[in-house]
This record gives sequence, C-alpha cells and structure tokens, in this order.
Amino acid sequence: MKIYVAGHAGMVGSAIRRRLRQEGSHEIVTRSRAELDLTDQAAVRIFLEAQRPDQVYLAAARVGGIYANNTFPADFIYENLMIEANVIEAAHRAGVQKLLFLGSSCIYPRMAGQPMRENALLTGQLEPTNEPYAIAKIAGIKLCESYNRQHGRDYRSVMPTNLYGPGDNFHPDNAHVIPALMRRLYEAVESGASEVAIWGSGRPRREFLHVDDMAAASVFVMNLDEVTYRASTEPMLSHINVGTGTDCTIRELAETLARVTGFKGSLRFDAGKPDGTPRKLLDVSRLEALGWRASIPLEAGLRSTYAWFLANGNSLRF
Repeated sequence: MKIYVAGHAGMVGSAIRRRLRQEGSHEIVTRSRAELDLTDQAAVRIFLEAQRPDQVYLAAARVGGIYANNTFPADFIYENLMIEANVIEAAHRAGVQKLLFLGSSCIYPRMAGQPMRENALLTGQLEPTNEPYAIAKIAGIKLCESYNRQHGRDYRSVMPTNLYGPGDNFHPDNAHVIPALMRRLYEAVESGASEVAIWGSGRPRREFLHVDDMAAASVFVMNLDEVTYRASTEPMLSHINVGTGTDCTIRELAETLARVTGFKGSLRFDAGKPDGTPRKLLDVSRLEALGWRASIPLEAGLRSTYAWFLANGNSLRF
C-alpha cells in the first residue's frame, strides 16, 4: 500500500513509520515541515491530490507539557485545528478512504470517572491547563465522525494515554513529564547536584505508554476490518482508547527515573506548581477485547528510552 504518515519526524510518527516497515513492503510517503506546511490548506490539498495514498496516519501535532500549554494556548489550538482540518478535508477530496487520527487522553473531562471510557467524551469540564489543546483534539475526532456520516469514509481515531520513548522532546520546560524529568535527573547526575525540584505535589496518577506500543496499536486499529471496528465503538463515536490499563503517581515515576538515571540525591516536590488532572487512567477494555494489549513494562521502557537519550543527547536541540 501507499501510506502517508503526517508528522513522520516526531516521536509518534517515526514510531509508526518503523512499525509499518516491519509490517511489510509499503510505499511510505513523508514530507518534512520545511517541505510541506500542514497549516497551509492549499499546499496540503495539492500534495494529497498528487499522492493519493491508500491510507493516512495523522500523527502531526503541536504538543507539549503543562508549561507549554499554559504559555502558548493560542499556538496549541490554532496549529492543531489547522493541521487536522486541512489533512482530513484534503484526504477526503483526494479519495482517501482510510485515515487514522491520533488524539490524546486529555479530551476527557478533568473529573471523569476512572478508568475513563470512550463515552466520557463531552460529559464535563476539561482540565484548564490544556483545554485549548484538548478542544482541538476533540474537533479532530468530530471531523472524522462527520466525514464518516456524511461521506461514508472510514476515518478512525485513537486516544493514547501519556506517551514516551525514542524521539521525544527533552526540553526542560516544554516537554512532557517523562522526558523533562529524565533530562533534569541526567543533568543532576552530571553536575553532582544533591536535589532535583519537581513541579507539583507528586500525588497525581498517570498512565504511561511506550511509543512503540502506541505505533503497534495504531497499525492494528487501522487494519481492523470496518465491521469489527465499528462494532467495538460506541454508537456515533469513532475513537478508541490506547493505553496500558495501569498507572502510578508522579512521585513513583520520579523515583523510578532516579533509579534509571542513577540519581542518588533527594527529590523535592513543589506543591505550589499546578498538578493538572488528579488522575488519568484509560479504560482499554475495548482494544483488549479486539486482541491488542501493550507489551512494554514501564521501567524497561524508561531504561531503553534513557539509553536512546544518552546515545542521541548531543544531537538533540533543546
């Protein structure tokens, strides 16, 4: 098949590309940000009209942690809305029947029942610290559902839990919790620091999924036959959760990362900084019933990610 991976250079897109290469001899189409600006509607239409792929993986997005979401809310909502609207509409116009949109577990209400089922969508208030990003991702789900209803397309959405792994963003401020903490602990070990400060109380619970597991789940969901996939989702909903089904506190995560990096000092939690959502655990029973389950344990995944960071740190741009 001819497959376009939007966002192929990012952590998720590059993992999907690796997975597709393992799955078979597909023709994988990619374009860098310099070659194709996905916020440019005309450019995206021309590109997809010329390529006419069989499948599209929409992994391109503006992403970041609590600090980035709080600091750049306009960038997060604008860029994500433009990317998904342009790619989905252009894919439809180019006759692409199958598309997979990658969302985020932040689409669910801040106080949603745990674990969060797919039908919790739009049942309560979102987490304020990342509301603009979440609204953009909800819009992507609804775009897929609308093209399915009006045009008979087979556009699906997967909602991953918190992701980590090779290719992540390790910026100390703009990164998500695992890469940000990993870098801080690495620098503390290198400098001989006795203490590392961590945002928040350490009490919130989070679920973490290795990006290679996410890529495997994405390809699995994309290639399910339509009848099976539709039967697995809620009526009128196109999305399905992807996660491990287990979580840990941020304190437990930090302690695990300290072991992985060899940091022997103390961890100081700053309760004056925002915690975000108290708990985010996905109900993954639907995906497991379809036959897919995550396979990479958290500590093993963190160790392999840290090895990647050590091997690639000099070439990373912070």
